[in-house]
Amino acid sequence: MTNVYDLSVSDQLLAGMREARGALGRGETVVIPTDTVYGIAADAFNPEAVAKLLAAKGRTRQSPPPVLVASAAALEALAEHIPDEVRALFDEFAPGPLTIILPARTSLQWDLGDTRGTVALRIPNHPLALELLQETGPLAVSSANKHGEPAPATATDAVAQLGEDVNIFLDAGTVDGEASTILDATGLASEPVVPARIVREGAVSRETLAERLGDLLAPAES
Repeated sequence: MTNVYDLSVSDQLLAGMREARGALGRGETVVIPTDTVYGIAADAFNPEAVAKLLAAKGRTRQSPPPVLVASAAALEALAEHIPDEVRALFDEFAPGPLTIILPARTSLQWDLGDTRGTVALRIPNHPLALELLQETGPLAVSSANKHGEPAPATATDAVAQLGEDVNIFLDAGTVDGEASTILDATGLASEPVVPARIVREGAVSRETLAERLGDLLAPAES
């Protein structure tokens, strides 16, 4: 059964957040609003839950989901090393629409898919997403759409795509609809240093990142 909670209504807000926390704790998936698009979320430390997320989207382990966190302290806990240049980007754009791929801490007991020892991290700029993350801890979150379909800007769009696979949808109205930029900065944490590269350009433009990183940003691929 599909349950959609209108978060603009106080009693549904309380019930929806409570049900979402419980479902995530049980290893289920939940659709949540973020500052970019609606996302399908799962406990990042529950491999079965992450597998459900990938299956709902129709994606394989070769497409591991990003991990959303609520604070800079959580970034430090999940990334093995955050170079100064990346720290400056997080300081400026987090919370916000920038996802950065870094080497993951080797001590972490999780399975996000075929990450090759990396993790894509973001702090979303949405109060309800942040509230949920503060209570649940890190969540694996990917756009709430079937693979190859448009990312949803409304809960209604998300229900249309994932309603058969997800039971709980948190409806916070229309969100901006522009996906985050994904920056692979693993090379900045290596020796010798390798320029970062943009995996997906989104809300934060290449020009903006080039201004911040200079020669530490690889040129666009032709």
